[in-house]
Amino acid sequence: MHAPDAWKALNQFTDARIALGRSGASLPTAEVLKFGLAHAQARDAIHQPFDSETLATQLAASGLETLTVHSQATDRHVFLNRPDLGRRLNEESREMLLSRRTPAHDVLLVIGDGLSSHAVHRQAVPLINALMPFLTTLGLTAGPVVLAHQSRVALGDDIGECLHSKTVAMLIGERPGLSSPDSLGVYLTWKPERSRIEAERNCISNIRPEGLSYDAAAFKLAWLLEQAFLRRLTGVGLKDESDNPALWDKVRPQIAKHNHTL
Repeated sequence: MHAPDAWKALNQFTDARIALGRSGASLPTAEVLKFGLAHAQARDAIHQPFDSETLATQLAASGLETLTVHSQATDRHVFLNRPDLGRRLNEESREMLLSRRTPAHDVLLVIGDGLSSHAVHRQAVPLINALMPFLTTLGLTAGPVVLAHQSRVALGDDIGECLHSKTVAMLIGERPGLSSPDSLGVYLTWKPERSRIEAERNCISNIRPEGLSYDAAAFKLAWLLEQAFLRRLTGVGLKDESDNPALWDKVRPQIAKHNHTL
């Protein structure tokens, strides 16, 4: 028998590891096993191969063109041990993007595996589908969706610079937690170039059904895009105030269905 925890009722409000109970001076065996499973799921999310071909097929069904690129990190071991190599395109990918000579577009969406391919496999396409109507509302043009292997956030700057995009939104797998191995983050950067620093980006995190919904995340990203084009910047100079109705302009959430998530 293990002693029940008086906080047990709080479990319904959070996925955090609280109110686990105890057996003598230790955790109950069931909770130890659950912890081991959660740890294994987090490790699997980091090492799961990035299936860009399936994503390309899913995006094509939505009428979206895709390009596939690779960073200078040649494999997962190198990626995890050399973060700097995940921030730059390899020569073949860079030459491919430069050779396209595409006209400048307003928004470039990049899907990068980051630290959880599992997250992008589950969350990236639904988020993009939720975002596209907002881009139409704003009258913003979008370039091809870029699928980036072994990618860190800053790889989006290199890609955006090559394709002359006015903004880049990097959709990337976040570092897995023990209760969230499939959390997606989005990093928005104005005028991407390789000299950009982290303070020049806006971040939306915890995008997943159990966290920030696709519709709510798409609204936040669209609001930041609208403000970025108005103010010509992103980062610390652009505070996310999308939850303030007084600051809504063309972009408005689907209040009837989703106001509880904003």
